[in-house]
Amino acid sequence: MGLGGYKIRNKEEIHFLSFAVVEWADVFSRQQFRDIIVKSLEHCQNEKGLRLHAWCIMSNHVHLLVSSIDNDLSSIIRDFKKFTSYAIIKAIIDNPQESRKDWLIDLFKKAGQQNSRNATYQFWRQDNHPKEVYSRRFTINKLAYIHNNPDEAGIVEKPEHYLYSSARDYFMTQRVGLLKIDFI
Repeated sequence: MGLGGYKIRNKEEIHFLSFAVVEWADVFSRQQFRDIIVKSLEHCQNEKGLRLHAWCIMSNHVHLLVSSIDNDLSSIIRDFKKFTSYAIIKAIIDNPQESRKDWLIDLFKKAGQQNSRNATYQFWRQDNHPKEVYSRRFTINKLAYIHNNPDEAGIVEKPEHYLYSSARDYFMTQRVGLLKIDFI
């Protein structure tokens, strides 16, 4: 960590970000909630100027390599996290089939009560730990880290087989992933 904490300082550059659900709860084990993330990323691309270079949604966290067309990445990420927090919590509450509803809502409520910046709930952990992509080697390492996450977790045998990742965009010539990628 650099002087003054983790912050997006050079707004013109690509950054590696990770966000985790509070208490590392496995919310994204359900497709409904992963799809909220995908649709929100797509909205940020189409309406807010997000440039998505690589991504992966795991069961309890998200990895991104991103930049912004208008150098306002901090605002885009703030809005993305705020919207997805609200949308996912609402989807959990409204889903009569969600067997973990009471446990998850209690978890988010307790986290929200511990943070004066929240009204009721907290879905995402406060930390993003943005890291500026500063070299070719760092970029390759982060791309590999993002894309190999599902393989290393035992979800798939090959990274490009995981639907909720940009690995198929990078490794397969005939396949297009769920989101438009701005290749590095």
